[in-house]
Amino acid sequence: MKEFLKRKNIEISVKRYLIDALGAMAQGLFCSLLIGTIINTIGTQFGIGFLTVPVATVAGVDYTVGGLATAMSGPAMAVAIGYALQAPPLVLFSLITVGFASNALGGAGGPLAVLFVAIISAEIGKAVSKETKIDILVTPLVTIGVGVALSAWWAPALGKAASSVGTLIMWATTKQPFVMGILVSVIVGIALTLPISSAAICAALSLTGLAGGAAVAGCCAQMVGFAVMSFKENKWGGLVSQGIGTSMLQMPNIIKNPRIWISPILCSAITGPLATCIFKMEMNGAAVSSGMGTCGLVGQIGVYTGWVNDIAAGNKAAITATDWIGLILICFILPAVLCPLFNMIAVKLGWVKDGDMKLD
Repeated sequence: MKEFLKRKNIEISVKRYLIDALGAMAQGLFCSLLIGTIINTIGTQFGIGFLTVPVATVAGVDYTVGGLATAMSGPAMAVAIGYALQAPPLVLFSLITVGFASNALGGAGGPLAVLFVAIISAEIGKAVSKETKIDILVTPLVTIGVGVALSAWWAPALGKAASSVGTLIMWATTKQPFVMGILVSVIVGIALTLPISSAAICAALSLTGLAGGAAVAGCCAQMVGFAVMSFKENKWGGLVSQGIGTSMLQMPNIIKNPRIWISPILCSAITGPLATCIFKMEMNGAAVSSGMGTCGLVGQIGVYTGWVNDIAAGNKAAITATDWIGLILICFILPAVLCPLFNMIAVKLGWVKDGDMKLD
């Protein structure tokens, strides 16, 4: 069995499934749901006609350019997962159907259903791939058959479970904004820097509202915090790569000296409750944006998109100066000020020294 799994490149490990696959799923979400949302927002806000008018009608449903991208989120996630698992072509292409089925049947928790179903379908598809002379028939039939069957069996329950957890977190945040603001901000921020996908986690849990705002705050504390407090070592390249790229670049340094992580975590514990209690910052755009922070400014675009959606739905009168001040303070100014201050204390205590945050 070990020889068979090795020959089929089936590696049953936490890294393969919860790091590689989850990270790839977030990229699939970014290239479909998130990009579609951004396109729709640009079209609406700037009055770009060809981005706001329907370009296709499928089964009586009109789709804009952004709408088409959003509708493909399930297939995009599944194919991205298959790519991360190094699935052969026939398996990879068959995952398009699997992703569509699991995402549609999973409802609000569709991304979590896609993650589980796509992984199992891909691995089973890899196991049968090129084992028969009629591989072009067997591999797609098995991959799609297993995927659709699991989608019908598991996806509704997985979707409901993920949605329930997300709803519980959001409900708890509205009831206890201070405590939950700290917890959500710190936990999602840590997930952003770890080699897992905070964006995929937020998407799987449909994390929006005040909880989504706290998640954005935590992610920004990590990204902007590391970018600014390591500027001496990494200069402008490090500022850009961490500030609008990812704080995950610091993981090798965190492993060497975990104490460099104290400052961003403390910062997120402050900005999270400020977001929920003082500025009432909600992230009502695409849930995946809650876990993106300042990566490509996606978190901020998500917050803005939520404002626009709330205004259109009649839940918000207008975008106020307080909204903008809160967004700028929470996402940029406070992390850029607090993290270096906390780091100065850590340096004086001898916990951190020059060069500890130097990127390779």
